[in-house]
Amino acid sequence: MKLSLSTRVAESFTNKEKASLTITELIALAQLHGYEAICMRASQVGVHSSLERVRQISHQIQGATLNVSMVTGDFKVPMNNQFGPDGLRAITPYLNLAQSLGADLIRICMKKDDDIPWAQRASDEATDRGIRLAHQAHCASLFETIDHSLTVLKKVNRNNFGIIYEPANWMLAGENYGLETIKRLQPYIFNVYVQNHRLNPNGKARVTTWGRGEVKMDHISLWENEGVNFNQVFCSLHEVQYQGFITVHQSFSGVLSVEEAVQKNAEYLKPLIN
Repeated sequence: MKLSLSTRVAESFTNKEKASLTITELIALAQLHGYEAICMRASQVGVHSSLERVRQISHQIQGATLNVSMVTGDFKVPMNNQFGPDGLRAITPYLNLAQSLGADLIRICMKKDDDIPWAQRASDEATDRGIRLAHQAHCASLFETIDHSLTVLKKVNRNNFGIIYEPANWMLAGENYGLETIKRLQPYIFNVYVQNHRLNPNGKARVTTWGRGEVKMDHISLWENEGVNFNQVFCSLHEVQYQGFITVHQSFSGVLSVEEAVQKNAEYLKPLIN
């Protein structure tokens, strides 16, 4: 397994369009603490960016001997709103962005069954470019539950279409994210996101789910109790011989400073990965 740093660490939980650190600062932190890749989001560069900006960032990342583990090319996908699937209907700019950054994986969004044919078409176009598409395990999407995630994956039925395994979202949705789930999903797991929450009926943070309504929670660090059991998660990933990226994907606003979070998450995850 390889460690990746999402540029989301420099975004707030509620505003995914603004970043508190530049890509230059994030690259330096990733290098300093032994990450192998950057997971790129639109708060740093996206399909809205100029070609010059994309090339500049690509040059910086390559110069730092880092990879780009995945690209999220617009703001609508992580916002998970009704416009999130729009990129599937015009996938070419996202493929161009990923290729320019040297990435072979793009995060997409699906909200209804009508998005499935578009996912098939986008996957077919991506195949010609050697690029894969993946949907995060995410509340209020077609991937809120394990059973429906598998149904959608089988309906799309493309070798380059898979899932970003993310246990915290499934915990919020009341799903079992452990070994049995990982075994069922193993052929489709293209990336792994790690973030952590603690269920709390008085929590200030909240997420809307389709199955459980509004769920209140606290944002906590990966190593804190009462959230995701990451020892179980990584034992399970080792058991199925997962070899891909482990991406630190949490917004740390109100939990830790970005600099401290990048360091401490690397220190916590490296023994689990190895």
